[in-house]
Amino acid sequence: MEHFLRQLQTIPEVSELIRRVEEGGCPAAVTGLQPMQRACVGAAVARAVGRPAVFVCGDEREARILAGDLRAVTGEEAVLLLGREWRLRPGAVSSREWERSRLAALYALARGTAPLTVATADALLVRTLPPELLKGLAVTLRMGDRVDPGTLSERLLSAGYARCGQVEGVGQFALRGGILDVFSPLMEQPVRCEFFDDEIDSMGAFDPITQRRTKNVEEALLLPAAEVLLHSAEGGLPGLGAALDALAEKLAKKPRMEQTAARLREDAERLKNGAEPGGSDRYLAAVYPEVTAGVHYLRPDSVVFLCESGRVDERVKGALLQTRQDVEALLEAGIMAGEYSRLCISAEELYAALEDFPVVLEDSLPTSRYPLRPKGLLSMNVRQLSSYGGSLEAAVSDLEHYRDGGTAVLVLCAGESRAKNLQRLLEERGIPSVLDLKNTAAPLAGEVRIGIGALSAGGEWPQLHLAVLTEGQLTAPSQRRAKPKKSSGRQRLQSYTDLSPGDLVVHVHHGVGRFAGIQRMPVDGVEKDYIKIDYAGGDCLYVPATQLDMVSKYIGGGEEDGRPQKLNKLGGTEWTKQKARAKRAVRDLAKGLTQLYAERQRRPGFAFSPDSVWQREFEEAFPYAETDDQLRAVEEIKRDMERPRPMDRLLCGDVGYGKTEVALRAVMKCILDGKQAAILVPTTVLAQQHYATARGRFKDFPVTVEVLSRFTAPGEARRILQEVRAGGVDLLIGTHKLLQKGMAFKDLGLLIIDEEQRFGVTHKERLKELSRQVDVLTLSATPIPRTLNMALSGLRDMSSIEEPPADRQPVQTYVLEHDWAVLEDAMRRELSRGGQIYYLHNRVESIDLTASRIQKLLGEETRVVTGHGRMGEQELSAVMQAMVDGEADVLVCTTIIETGIDIPNVNTLIIEDADRMGLAQLHQIRGRIGRSARRAYAYMTFRRGKVLQEAAAKRLSAIREYVEFGSGFKIAMRDLEIRGAGNLLGPEQSGYLMSVGYDLYLKLLEEAVLEERGEERQIETECSADLTVSANIPERYVPSPEQRMDLYRRIAAIRTNDDASDLLDEMLDRYGEAPKSVLALLDVALLRAAAAKAGVSDISQKGNTLKLQLGVFHPEALVKVCGQAKYRRRLVLAAGESPALSLSLRPGEDVLEAAMELVEELRLQGEV
Repeated sequence: MEHFLRQLQTIPEVSELIRRVEEGGCPAAVTGLQPMQRACVGAAVARAVGRPAVFVCGDEREARILAGDLRAVTGEEAVLLLGREWRLRPGAVSSREWERSRLAALYALARGTAPLTVATADALLVRTLPPELLKGLAVTLRMGDRVDPGTLSERLLSAGYARCGQVEGVGQFALRGGILDVFSPLMEQPVRCEFFDDEIDSMGAFDPITQRRTKNVEEALLLPAAEVLLHSAEGGLPGLGAALDALAEKLAKKPRMEQTAARLREDAERLKNGAEPGGSDRYLAAVYPEVTAGVHYLRPDSVVFLCESGRVDERVKGALLQTRQDVEALLEAGIMAGEYSRLCISAEELYAALEDFPVVLEDSLPTSRYPLRPKGLLSMNVRQLSSYGGSLEAAVSDLEHYRDGGTAVLVLCAGESRAKNLQRLLEERGIPSVLDLKNTAAPLAGEVRIGIGALSAGGEWPQLHLAVLTEGQLTAPSQRRAKPKKSSGRQRLQSYTDLSPGDLVVHVHHGVGRFAGIQRMPVDGVEKDYIKIDYAGGDCLYVPATQLDMVSKYIGGGEEDGRPQKLNKLGGTEWTKQKARAKRAVRDLAKGLTQLYAERQRRPGFAFSPDSVWQREFEEAFPYAETDDQLRAVEEIKRDMERPRPMDRLLCGDVGYGKTEVALRAVMKCILDGKQAAILVPTTVLAQQHYATARGRFKDFPVTVEVLSRFTAPGEARRILQEVRAGGVDLLIGTHKLLQKGMAFKDLGLLIIDEEQRFGVTHKERLKELSRQVDVLTLSATPIPRTLNMALSGLRDMSSIEEPPADRQPVQTYVLEHDWAVLEDAMRRELSRGGQIYYLHNRVESIDLTASRIQKLLGEETRVVTGHGRMGEQELSAVMQAMVDGEADVLVCTTIIETGIDIPNVNTLIIEDADRMGLAQLHQIRGRIGRSARRAYAYMTFRRGKVLQEAAAKRLSAIREYVEFGSGFKIAMRDLEIRGAGNLLGPEQSGYLMSVGYDLYLKLLEEAVLEERGEERQIETECSADLTVSANIPERYVPSPEQRMDLYRRIAAIRTNDDASDLLDEMLDRYGEAPKSVLALLDVALLRAAAAKAGVSDISQKGNTLKLQLGVFHPEALVKVCGQAKYRRRLVLAAGESPALSLSLRPGEDVLEAAMELVEELRLQGEV
């Protein structure tokens, strides 16, 4: 778009601005500019004078749109500097994504490498760390550099990083021997550095979930992880402690200051002991006595553009007022000291600082009130045109009008195929046009030029005789992805969970017990690790660590509700019965599903034709970047539709992960083949929401969409039914009204069922009749886990979307004690910006009391409503509709909002008693907010002064970890899996799932499915091995006990050489060179797998005799093996009830090699 900027520079007003910037005639005010033109004019001025440009906006949404416009015009990414969230209260933990995105922006500004910056007014006001310090604390690691790992970890600690055992989230680092893992704010993935002594030997990015390296990197930039770094105070932590002590002395003499002085002394004591007090932003002024704010980061030669200066000024005043109120509340509570209460610079200081730069005030209307007095006033005559949003028809009529007037027209399309479509459309209308996909030249007078790009709006520049038309800004055009990645093959069904003493575990042969810990015991002169499990009646069992695959964590109903799980007795029959019952149930389930599947395979259906141009155009009009999972799901669904048999697919994914879009693409495919589609939803509110979405997506296509629900008037309903029968409706959305008797379609091709689990049995029967010959797509919001998907593979076609959309804003989350003052403030803040609130109170008995309390706090004019599961469907739907229509401000509700609907205007969520919920639930509920361009806030509270039970305390610390670093996500997904499994398999199966635990249930299910389909089952005999070999994972190699347990379990689950080398690679990557005892562990695991295949059930060693217990007896094979020369007089067969082979070892013979050799011989002879 260079040619466009050059043209703009010729407009008299723009060239006057350029002159003023160069010769010092600023501040200058320009009126008549709309948002998109501010970006264009600003970019043109900055280009002409060759200086960096800084745009200051009144709010975040405006800033993001402006950054997008600048990207479209200049082709460069702007640095986005937004306001920050303070961490002032000592007891509250809060999430830091916003702070970290600020650090990345400040660093780019400090280095002076940012040609374009877009900032909100409040981001320039708040105090922060000095640029010199930020540059000094940033560390660049390069291959071959010499750095002492110990010194580096000290630097990371003082730069605000937290040390942990395993890096999962931003701001964490782990040091294991010579390997350092670290996740810095700027990175997409954490980085792993291996040191050889003090030289960086190799570096690579790794996936925080699998902890496996994904690619090698040459260098990595580590930024500080927080803005307020107490270690940077003069004299470090002790120096800061002394300063606080001195202030406390001074305050103690003043009246009514005892509380503040006590707080200061307490914090000083902590600092002197090397610990950091919570809410450290309170001491910003003590750590950085010299005042530095965002505005001081701007390069001295920058040009500053204030976009809509009146709004900027309002934002400045609003932000200062808000901060002042927050600080006053903290001063009163004695949490903050008056000396340190200055968190922002004043409005006067901000404007004084801005006067050092050439400032251009870009406004839409003339005004008499400017924050800076302009030396010159200019007015431009330009018009903003609304974007035609993908409706090519609207563009065509505008074009004819411009061509007749001799105006040059530049049309920006979203993608190549849309550009070609437009050219074709224009040809049909007899309008010649030039396709210029690279945007190489400007259009001539009367010429229509079609290029690629995305501005938020079009514009008409009368002086240039130029009009720019655009389709509208795509939220994330740069992230349009290529083909979806293939998902990795069959993942292991072994779930990731960390065992800690006291957890319930399941042993395949002995049942549910309690894990007591890892113990290292010497046996026959060799050290080995054993897992101790306690059972009912005081019995305990020691399981060798090499057989950990027999043991899995018990995941089922759990002990959450205070009902302790019954432990099994060792050697009792009860466990065998439980297992047998579960096995039978699973077999029935597999059988039922297989029959259903086979019946569907036999029925004829309709084969839809491959994608057409219309289909592609419809998909390109989607304004967001699709995630890989979405693209994969779309592919799978289309493939099914193109086959001649009816589709029956389940699409799972969390609310807001884009299931509706996937479904609508299927609808489009169906309609293009002249068939009708129907979407069936459980509630009226959902029906309205789907209707609105569908209308929006199909508005540029000749598709008729209708909705049938309780809100449809009877006359209207009759009309719709007739239209449907006649084929006049392409897509019908409705509640169970779609299942009523008189309902008939002319030619139904696709039925989409949303939230199937919420329909009753009679409805389901009617559904079966409807869907005999049609393609069916079922949507479910409970994320069905991949593991379950694997176990059921081939029985039900499933697609799952597990990746959140790319441009979802992070939700600013706090974990704190329940405090009405803080919450009232949070609610008022949301209401004052016109938003709505969810207040989650999970007890129906007292919900009205809480609602009236909130009503009292917020005053009469606030509309507070309640919603819970005991209300009737109609009553509840009316409440939800009131929220959707913005007629209610606060919804006090139970966890009913989990499966709720999308209300983009709700951006504050308060949860009472968060410590009673699992991570998964909190994660899912938090996903209800943060759906719009506004910043969203979640407050997870627990009761004041409540002594938490151990389980709840553990859960709360997991929540804090999760909130602060985003780690522990896997555990959240685990909880969801169990809930998902319950939902998918129905209540009767859930009971069996609880009795044997999730992991074992999956194993049984997978075996039953394979058996039903006539495929080979997994290894029948499990073999245990107890040899006098030093096989263990030493603590010096893997210090963390949880990670050691996890590795033991994964080593025990090894079945092939590939598995072994794969795991060995991972250990090399994560912990360095593996010691001998670890390699021996892998060998024992391979021996067990080989022995099981050969029919050996147990291998043990007494002195120099090796004993093999035979589970499967092949007399001929045994005779052949015993007859071999090398085993003569050494190998003895003991027949009887449990046949066994005994081999006497030669002196100095390697027991593992001897055992492996014998097992191989048995296997070979057994196969002959």
